[in-house]
Amino acid sequence: MFTARFRLPVARVAAAVGFLFLCAEANLASSADVQTAEYQVKAAFLCKFGNYVEWPAQAAARPDSPFGIGVLASDAVVDELMRAAVGQSVNGRPIAVRRLTHGEPVDGLGIIFIARSHAARLAETLAATKEHPILTVTESDQGTPVGSMVNFVVVADKVKFDIALQPAELSNLKISARLLAVARLVTGKAS
Repeated sequence: MFTARFRLPVARVAAAVGFLFLCAEANLASSADVQTAEYQVKAAFLCKFGNYVEWPAQAAARPDSPFGIGVLASDAVVDELMRAAVGQSVNGRPIAVRRLTHGEPVDGLGIIFIARSHAARLAETLAATKEHPILTVTESDQGTPVGSMVNFVVVADKVKFDIALQPAELSNLKISARLLAVARLVTGKAS
């Protein structure tokens, strides 16, 4: 008698479990959608950053050569950046996105993006770009990594970025005041 009064019918339990699975799937789907949207915004920023940075004259091999953006990230992130770069240019030069592999030279690149999924290679990559005229862009929730010039952060579901001026100046890059004005945080002083 006791078990009969407190036992839920099997159909109700199955429906409750099914509902929980649907909720979990919806959360996973919305989480994936949020991450896709996040990388769409970051890709758009990466394609625009170059127009707000002044590179030394010798940085481009030829004035008509493509503007290279190197990427250390998952396939999905690289694909998103490739989609965003179609038809885009930096100072009149078409953007060419290049997936970077371990030990690959950074020649011909104006920007390198290192996603958090490749944080293990962050120090190595930043060291390889040190004192080269390459804008280094990272995404770290712990602040701008040493050597990074631009760091993406997500604040209240919005993609923002911080800028560190010292590494940019060491690489002979001058970041426009217009880009500095829209940064969440700027560290260092412009000379």
